[in-house]
Amino acid sequence: MKWKKTVLLTPIILVVLLIGLWLLFGGTGLPKGVDRPVSHAISDGHDTALGRLCAEQLARHGNNSGVFLLNNGLDAFVARARLAQMAERSIDVQYYMFHQDIVGRLLIDQLIRAADRGVRVRMLIDDMYGSEAEDVWAAMDAHPNIEMRLFNPFTRKRFKSLRLFFQARRLMHRMHSKSFTVDNQAVIVGGRNIGDEYFDADPDLTFADLDMLSIGPVVPQVSAAFDEYWNSTHAYPVSALFPPAGPEQRAALSTTLAQLPVQKETEAYVDALKHSDLITALHQGSARFEWAEARVFHDTVEKSMRTEGWRKQLLISQLWPYLDAVTDELIIVSPYFVPLENGTDALCKLSERGVTVRILTNSLASNDVSVVHAGYAPYREQLLKAGVILYELDEDFRTKIGKRFTWLPRLKKSSLHAKTMVLDKKIMFVGSMNLDQMSLKINNEIGILFHNPQIAGRITLDFYEYIGNVAFRLELHADDNGGESIRWYLQKDGREIVYESEPYVGFWKKFTVKLIGFLPVKYFL
Repeated sequence: MKWKKTVLLTPIILVVLLIGLWLLFGGTGLPKGVDRPVSHAISDGHDTALGRLCAEQLARHGNNSGVFLLNNGLDAFVARARLAQMAERSIDVQYYMFHQDIVGRLLIDQLIRAADRGVRVRMLIDDMYGSEAEDVWAAMDAHPNIEMRLFNPFTRKRFKSLRLFFQARRLMHRMHSKSFTVDNQAVIVGGRNIGDEYFDADPDLTFADLDMLSIGPVVPQVSAAFDEYWNSTHAYPVSALFPPAGPEQRAALSTTLAQLPVQKETEAYVDALKHSDLITALHQGSARFEWAEARVFHDTVEKSMRTEGWRKQLLISQLWPYLDAVTDELIIVSPYFVPLENGTDALCKLSERGVTVRILTNSLASNDVSVVHAGYAPYREQLLKAGVILYELDEDFRTKIGKRFTWLPRLKKSSLHAKTMVLDKKIMFVGSMNLDQMSLKINNEIGILFHNPQIAGRITLDFYEYIGNVAFRLELHADDNGGESIRWYLQKDGREIVYESEPYVGFWKKFTVKLIGFLPVKYFL
């Protein structure tokens, strides 16, 4: 009889245990009644040195915005740092990830220097990795001209993983947007987070990425989006989350930043801030902006609430009419690509009506989140049958080929991270949005769509020229039994190489990804 009692008691114990865990970890645990002083983008940025430099160029181009692609990491760093040096009124910083490494510390140094000059600095960082730098955030927030907020924070208690499990619906909602705005006159938007791997400072890994520096009408549009996030109930002042910085923390940060100029690791970046061509162009106002009718798209801060009509408010829903209007060719570059049935059907219909659809994404070997591949792989065959052209980044390219896209350089040590599209060789989209379900339906994203046939045409030609050297082209192969399987084709050293299964990965990785593919995780990827 004892075993029967045990059988009866076991589910009761499990239920009680789960209820206890839910009570312990299920609530948000975040502070109530948080004071969030409302603030907005400045309106007098035109009366600054940067504003006057921009006005000189904007005066000749009507309502168009100036666009300047930042396609290598050093220039992307220089643009941010130089804009911070030029700031007179405000700097608004919004990022999913802000590491405390070489590039992160160099940019923090520039932000603090700007604040010391009286510039108002607002920093909004997603809290997925916010706990990596609590001392730094607190020390910066102690500055009278810097205000730090964390988006959708975790509680500052132990057992973060358990809280992520029991609060999954809330904590899966992340702010993936990335923008850097100075004096409400110039903005950088794109795919880069702040970290060495995004700016060519990591010796082992560089994400091939793309940002865009813009001036003109798109800037206040980005500022309005920033204000929406900054003033939302999802943004918590760091002072409400953990104790204020004491003298020791502030002194420690000052000491760390003071050592930066003499460190060997920072040499190239410190030198670039003095001598690079881009720094000279930004300083003199001679940066070669190209001009385009442009528009900012972004998700509402309440995306995760899924209120009535929420799908129409999604960034992809706003962008889709432009994609659906393509008549000739659509090029998509997305490191994480999980289209699901609806996205696959939509792309197939484009192809079937005569549009050439080309998609570049990571291969299983190059993907830094290999589980995403499990969500993408099941849709390859349908896409290929409909005539969609699929490319997957060649992982071996990083060490053995060494050629490059002129617009995505340094791929020899890269994982693809850029998120961009080219429509009919005339229109281009640059932003933070991947074409996976996290970006499309859960995370908050931002991007700029602009019409410039010169830029879009140039990027398209670059794609044609280099894609065969950096990526596999996937094709369906008919076997003797009438079935079809995918083959991976690569041009290398003047010869064609064919792979019959996922290149450069072993049996167990393929097996694991295949197994994951049977689970419903693709809806959360």
